[in-house]
Amino acid sequence: MNTNVFRKVLKFVVIAVVIGFLVYAFLPERVSVDTITVKKGGLVIAMEGEGKTRIHDIYTVSTPMEGRVTRIEIEPGDLVKAGQTTIANMYPANPRFLDKRTETQAKADVEGAKAALSLAHSRVKQTKAQLAFDLAEYKRTQKLYKNKNVSKAGLERAELQLKTLRAELETAESNKQVMQSRLNAADARLLQPDKNQDKDNDDENCQICIHSPVDGRILRILHKSEGIVPIGTPLVEVGDPSDLEAVIEMLSTNAVKIKVGDEALIKRWGGNQDIHAVVKVIEPSGYTKISALGVEEQRVNIILRFTDPRDKWLALGDAFRVEAAIIIDQATDVIKIPLSALFRHNEEWSVFKVVEGVVELQSVDVGRRNDRFAEVVSGLLISEKIIIHPGNTISEGVKVKN
Repeated sequence: MNTNVFRKVLKFVVIAVVIGFLVYAFLPERVSVDTITVKKGGLVIAMEGEGKTRIHDIYTVSTPMEGRVTRIEIEPGDLVKAGQTTIANMYPANPRFLDKRTETQAKADVEGAKAALSLAHSRVKQTKAQLAFDLAEYKRTQKLYKNKNVSKAGLERAELQLKTLRAELETAESNKQVMQSRLNAADARLLQPDKNQDKDNDDENCQICIHSPVDGRILRILHKSEGIVPIGTPLVEVGDPSDLEAVIEMLSTNAVKIKVGDEALIKRWGGNQDIHAVVKVIEPSGYTKISALGVEEQRVNIILRFTDPRDKWLALGDAFRVEAAIIIDQATDVIKIPLSALFRHNEEWSVFKVVEGVVELQSVDVGRRNDRFAEVVSGLLISEKIIIHPGNTISEGVKVKN
């Protein structure tokens, strides 16, 4: 009898254990989730964009005339002083080659100028001879006047004749000089390019010295080699690297939210620390730019002025790529949660709370947001736990574990 009872009890225990294992095996497992604890903190709202640096005032040094400019020996980065550092030397250009027709015409002009000069020379000789004769005649008339053999009117006529001839001599000599100048001009038209013409220009002194207009550094060499250049040819660009600013391209819809004086951070420029800056100018005119996806976008340039010491951004130069975050709003001591915890439910922002291991759906009111966090105005309390990155397996009532 005792043996049968024992067997029945043992059988009952075994069946109970098996049923217990089966029930446990088919119970739903708790879902693993990532949770965070709700807490307060600071929230910064910023508009981000990319652009490049630029020196505010860049001066392009150009040639003041047509001529031959010497090879520019300075290099990008060299220091220059206003009115002292010589950028380049210039000399007048050699004359052009003459074609056969122009050369024949120029030779004819030379022969004509020689003939005119010879005629002027003859007139000078003739006038001088006549003047010598009239001078002797005047002296004789003076003697006769003293002896009262000639009237005073005769003496005055002789004196007038002498003055007239002296004026004619001056006119003839001036005309001779004019003819000599015309001959020199005609000879100059026959000049052909000749290397020997510049032999006096090989000294260190330049005929036209082109100096730097400002103190600064050479930014770019635009014309390096020696050669004949027209007037206004750009040679170099000069600027002051300490007068650096950043030009950030911003969508016009974001630019309207920015004000002059807003703080900004220069990021991802290559240095270890962000550079502090401030909005200097918001350009009043936008422009159209095609995005990488082929979409037309209206953009506006935002000019930033660096506020950190130059030692911090000394490595930056003109036209370097930078990214900037312009702070348009910020808050301290507010409840904030990651954007990844938010989702839309019945046209309301909601989150999943975890209360004693069970998921609860919670509606929240969202305030300010940036690219990572959002401010929760109401709906959550400090120290509550919420799920970030909720998947499709998460719903209200589901048991979860961290």
